[in-house]
Amino acid sequence: MAVQTLSDADAVIMDSADLSAILDHPAVHLKAGVTPECLACHHDGRPLTPSNRAKEVLRLANRGQRVVRLVKGDPFMDANVADEAAVCVKGGIDFEIVPGVSSLTAVPEYVGIALNNADGIHFVSATDGTFTRAQSAQWAPTGTLVVNARVDVVADIAEAAMSSGRPATEAALAVLGGGSTAQTTVLTTLVQLAEAVHAAGLADSALVHVMIGPAVEQRDDLTWYESKPLFGWRVLVPRTKDQAGPLVTRLRTYGAMPEEVPTISVEPPRSPQQMDKAIRGLVEGRFEWVCFTSVNALKAVRERFEQYGLDARAFSGLKVAAVGVTTANALRAWGIEPEIVPTGEQSARGLAAEFPPFDPALDPINRVFLPRADIATETLKAGLTALGWEVEDVTAYRTVRAAPPPAPVREAIKTGQFDAVVFTSSSTVRNLVGIAGKPHACTVIAAIGPRTAKTCEEHGLRVDVIAPTPSAVGLADALAGFAADRRDGYLAKGQPVPKPSETRRGARSRRRTS
Repeated sequence: MAVQTLSDADAVIMDSADLSAILDHPAVHLKAGVTPECLACHHDGRPLTPSNRAKEVLRLANRGQRVVRLVKGDPFMDANVADEAAVCVKGGIDFEIVPGVSSLTAVPEYVGIALNNADGIHFVSATDGTFTRAQSAQWAPTGTLVVNARVDVVADIAEAAMSSGRPATEAALAVLGGGSTAQTTVLTTLVQLAEAVHAAGLADSALVHVMIGPAVEQRDDLTWYESKPLFGWRVLVPRTKDQAGPLVTRLRTYGAMPEEVPTISVEPPRSPQQMDKAIRGLVEGRFEWVCFTSVNALKAVRERFEQYGLDARAFSGLKVAAVGVTTANALRAWGIEPEIVPTGEQSARGLAAEFPPFDPALDPINRVFLPRADIATETLKAGLTALGWEVEDVTAYRTVRAAPPPAPVREAIKTGQFDAVVFTSSSTVRNLVGIAGKPHACTVIAAIGPRTAKTCEEHGLRVDVIAPTPSAVGLADALAGFAADRRDGYLAKGQPVPKPSETRRGARSRRRTS
């Protein structure tokens, strides 16, 4: 329902800019021309009052626009928008609430606190920066207290909790960035709570979740989120201009904080005539096979088809091969089922090894259409030619080195602030080193396959992880396995587990290939 509501919106108003990540989700499709507005603060940095936020909602709604107020968590429990709703009622504006999962219940779950063992729960929301003793007058000295508050009122909350009869030594847990891959927990006591939170260096207006009471003491066995193998790892993902989605998604499931850096821009060929001639030949039945060696090659062909008003039906009667699972899935998404996908090595060499030889008695045509990058190797063409096929090798797209990333990213790469770098091709290795320099020696290097690993080594990078299967998911899984083994090694020695970026070591970890 929330996705559909956003899709129907004429205007979107957010409390903070970080909510824009929700709007970038593939399931969300905003109307053309809808630009989200952020109403977090006045120009002087002071938070807007609910009445001021409501005025902006009314201004847009009175124009006949469908306005969505996008908030974190649950609208009434977390976001303090009940006052805005009241203003809408007075202004004669209809509204609808789409309930969300409150951070008051979600964050405890992310830190492994089971509220069913809390001996009673009292929820408090003080996200607007105001807190009075009247709010704490009914607090019980027993059970678990869960508070969502700004940093600048944590001291008042701790004092009020002790005034209600809670012991100063009672367990307290502060959660910063709850539910995100940057989640940090501070376990302390009630009397030391305010000092511990302020020691984290957060701004007074930052939000923190505080839990006080018996449920905090029972958390050790349930810390599922922060125990993920890549939790908190800052992972650099060099990518082409518009790819890396499956890899980034998989890394996040392991708790990583992936940061994408464009290293390659995919551009059309300088001269389109050769591609146009090949597309006409494909439609006219001049080819027996089409071999796709990348998603980019498929995308280039598909874009050409759309320019001519064609679709996947033009492949009727053709045999199609894909270099690997990722390309095969992209074909299936277009409605084409490939006849060949290598079951072994998913590469040009692997595809050539499983390709059938030309048989004049069975194959009416001996031509193969091979759309590819301008810098692709001759491996597949040579392999198919050796099998008796006539290969029409066409440049479908060019790969151009991207502009250097911002200076802070380049500095982070060189000084070891990234915990790992995942390379999905030899070209991403060459281009990242070319535009940003070599990663620091402490950074874990992961490669999608042997050829990419060899390119890493040619550039002076020692490879720690090689994916057992050359796919984005396989690469993320292999890196997670490496991290889990590394963690287990530290724990077996009774040592704390530092992230690679915290070691600044010169020696590298052992290579992992499975």
